[in-house]
Amino acid sequence: MNPLKLSLMLLLLAVPNACVSQGKYDRAVQDAQRARQLQLEHATRAAATAEELARQKDSANALASSLAEEQAQLRAAQADAAELQKELDDGLARKAKLEAELTRVGKSASMLTAEKGALAQSLDQAKRRLEELRKAQAAAEQRAALFRDLALKLRKMVDAGELKISLRDGRMVLQLPNEVLFDSGRTDLKPTGKDALASIAQVLKTIEKRHLQVAGHTDNVPIQNSAFASNWELSCARALAVVHFLIAQGVAPDLLSAAGYGQFDPAAGNDTPTGRQGNRRTEIVLQPNIDELVAVPEVP
Repeated sequence: MNPLKLSLMLLLLAVPNACVSQGKYDRAVQDAQRARQLQLEHATRAAATAEELARQKDSANALASSLAEEQAQLRAAQADAAELQKELDDGLARKAKLEAELTRVGKSASMLTAEKGALAQSLDQAKRRLEELRKAQAAAEQRAALFRDLALKLRKMVDAGELKISLRDGRMVLQLPNEVLFDSGRTDLKPTGKDALASIAQVLKTIEKRHLQVAGHTDNVPIQNSAFASNWELSCARALAVVHFLIAQGVAPDLLSAAGYGQFDPAAGNDTPTGRQGNRRTEIVLQPNIDELVAVPEVP
């Protein structure tokens, strides 16, 4: 409102019985009240916008950190592969040198056979290590590609604060706050939870032959609900509720499993309200395939 107009209105409010009619006085009061209400609404919207921008920035930083960790693992695997390739090349050079030495000095066949046997064994071990490392590198690249693909497809949910995506112990984890899925102490999915899981299910169905574990988690506050003996039972029941819903959405049941951890696998400390809220969550964990669990032999 124009400051001059507002000042005039305040003056009119101060002297309602001077030369202003009751109707003008009432209208001035209403205009002043509306101006105050508009100021409050503008301030509220500005604060909400600032909070949303900060939350989206934190979500983007978490995704960038997870991607950087996967890329670092890929670079380490590539360095190991290069080192093993050099070892293999050196072994082949030694073999050629031994064969040339035999021709030159006429070593006994038995000695050469032993040396060549030991060298051949060493070369075979290096080849096996290199092959295993290449498999590990390929698996890491596939996991990184899958992570990027999921992050892009679920970006809207991540930006809305309904979902977090992270890498933990080589596993990709989709984390949903229990406030989105369930009411306190309940196992019935809320409408918002069903909408979120339906969107996730459409993405999960595009992943071929990837086992998924649904894991329920709680804080350490004892449950006050006669239907469940402890938080453990509640977390198991919630995980099963999510599994059944995903199956109904078309996710293959032979790829799903359910687990309940109660308060025994916290993501944050339980000594603050914020920490306890973060621990009340349901996670969908993409399990690594057996062929990704490559055991690289130790270099002797």
